Amino acid sequence: MAVAESGADSEVEKLGLFQQLFRFVAIGGFCAVIDFGTYSLLLGVLGWPVWLSKSISFILGTTASYLINRKFTFSGASSGNSTAKAGAFAIVYTTTFFVNMGSNQLLVLLFDAREAWQFTLIWVIAQGLGTMINFVMLKWVVFRD
Repeated sequence: MAVAESGADSEVEKLGLFQQLFRFVAIGGFCAVIDFGTYSLLLGVLGWPVWLSKSISFILGTTASYLINRKFTFSGASSGNSTAKAGAFAIVYTTTFFVNMGSNQLLVLLFDAREAWQFTLIWVIAQGLGTMINFVMLKWVVFRD
């Protein structure tokens, strides 16, 4: 078992910036499906408020992102103090949560969103902003080598 784990760790260590970014975006796409699916269900089907739907969907997508990226994207995740890394991750994603939520809510209000396509477009914009912030902070702060 230890051999398989060290092999996986060394594979992550060999990844360059482009490969890490590619994996981060691919994993992010999967986590975005979790996030957007939850958001759509809570907002569109159950009729929950935008802020609550976005909050719950963000937390679910973020949790999946942390667990998967920690294993498959960032080599620095396997070294150092894992408690400190989890704490740093929580700080980064708490900050991103407020950026994501704030930009989502601001755009909903600014554009007086009422149609499903408007909520979808606004969700994509907020998600893109959060993704950029997360990659930079995870790569060079949380999971740095």
